Amino acid sequence: MSAEKILIVDDEPEIIELIRLYLAKEGYEIISTDNGPSALDYMERYKPDMVILDILLPGMDGIEICRQIRRNYHIPILFISCKSEDMDIILGLSIGGDDYVTKPFSPSQLVARVKAHLRRKQLLDQQKEESQQLSFPGLEIDLISRNVWVNGSIAPLSSKEFDLLALMAKKPNKVVPIEQLYQMAWGVDSNGDTRTLLVHISNLRKKIEPNPTEPVFVQTVRGVGYKFNSCI
Repeated sequence: MSAEKILIVDDEPEIIELIRLYLAKEGYEIISTDNGPSALDYMERYKPDMVILDILLPGMDGIEICRQIRRNYHIPILFISCKSEDMDIILGLSIGGDDYVTKPFSPSQLVARVKAHLRRKQLLDQQKEESQQLSFPGLEIDLISRNVWVNGSIAPLSSKEFDLLALMAKKPNKVVPIEQLYQMAWGVDSNGDTRTLLVHISNLRKKIEPNPTEPVFVQTVRGVGYKFNSCI
């Protein structure tokens, strides 16, 4: 079995080399570049299994690179950036990023996140041969094609938004604690930082709820977590 490929896009050679060193030890094949056009070319040429993407890049920034990748690929995209403000995190996750790590970061934590995302991708790939569809009033979820329809119209969910919706919808009307939901979706502990989860839940509601400020499907259970309400 060939090694999984990871594309690193960062304009700091030291960061690329640091990530390369740790991931290569885990057996991953590393491809790297410092600019957007080359990153998009490498996507087509090498078909990587995951992308680690800096936001602040000269010329084409990471946000635009992510947008273009998402037009054709559904692989995990993990943002790394020195920008830690909530609005930057929200923007990165809203346009298709799956996860966000701020600089400086722990290399071992980054490796753990990479492993978790790739394990999740492998699991989803294995499920493609199974035919599964979840149906609720006004909402259809196809677990194989990973498409969601709201009142007959397709909802443009990101990969992580779909994961969260499917995880909750498979356990309708049951409360899923925040930390448990994070572990199920990302495969690692949140270490107390659940902002990424909160952003994805907010974006998900905007796409599937009749009124995102008063959600009927994805409901908050204060102090505990979330539940998917099938009793519409």
